Amino acid sequence: MQKLGVQVLPARGQAAGTIPAQPLQPGAAPMRRFGAGVLCAGLAALAAIAVYRLLERPRETPWEHQEEPEHVGAARYLNGAAAILSFSVLTDSAMEHYRGAYHNPAMYLPPIVAGASLASSLQVSLTPAHFGAARTALCGLALATGIGGFGFHLYNVGKREGGFDLLNLFYAAPLGAPIAITLAGLAGLAASRVVAYGKQKQPERLLGLPAGPVLAWGTAAGLIGTVAEAALLHFRGAFHNPFMFVPVTLPPMTAIAMGLAAVRPDFIRWAKPMLLATTAMGVAGSGFHAYGVSRNMGGFYNWSQNLLNGPPLPAPPSFSGVALAGLGAVKLMEAHQ
Repeated sequence: MQKLGVQVLPARGQAAGTIPAQPLQPGAAPMRRFGAGVLCAGLAALAAIAVYRLLERPRETPWEHQEEPEHVGAARYLNGAAAILSFSVLTDSAMEHYRGAYHNPAMYLPPIVAGASLASSLQVSLTPAHFGAARTALCGLALATGIGGFGFHLYNVGKREGGFDLLNLFYAAPLGAPIAITLAGLAGLAASRVVAYGKQKQPERLLGLPAGPVLAWGTAAGLIGTVAEAALLHFRGAFHNPFMFVPVTLPPMTAIAMGLAAVRPDFIRWAKPMLLATTAMGVAGSGFHAYGVSRNMGGFYNWSQNLLNGPPLPAPPSFSGVALAGLGAVKLMEAHQ
């Protein structure tokens, strides 16, 4: 092949006389990532608005044909939070424990409990009510399952060579993942207590304290724990995409705003939009993780392998679940301002 009298030799492995493939234009890959991020963020914003409008819509209650009481709306948020967290645990634990070949029979318990919790939470999200013995026991089982799972994962990391070093924290059983089902159980129990106090026309209380601030502090703690898990795994991924910094910056600020709102109600007006943004971020995170799966060899055509080895699709909605519980706390604090 001649060009201006200069012979161009083929590259190694390239047939003579062929034109080498043109490299990507500089900046093409970052622009694709940015475009995918904008699309995911837009879809997440629409999803968050739809969820917010659905949960905020007044409904007729079984006991009165009036606008929905504040305690019922707060319980709806809490049960919605429990449903999202249960769904995240159900799908994530089912996939990850399948990858581990369910070598320990206890690995069957989280997806079973999460599935039962999901069904119960969805039902009481539509018609919030005080839990009977069966649902209370289910929430208690979910709470215990998360704590027990944390112990199993702790043992899994510690027994490996090197113990609790960074490599094992990266690739062994994730320490923070089981706590999501514990949060689902706590959200369900809190919703039940809120409805019970509301029916008695008494101020809602949890642990002997006003329910709104207690839930606000609980939301802040849940967000910080979820951030720690995301920070560890995104650090493992070297934060190669700038959007990977969002889950380690926005939720901590939301947690701080919730902590301040629990002490000073003036900060509620700042906490509420940040909770909505965190809810949208959780939905967008699944979109980004889907994009990450598609970038693996074979993409979704090789889904049976890439879904297990790529970024976990069900993990980011945990942020949305915790943020919904925070919106329930905000609703109660606004009602008692």
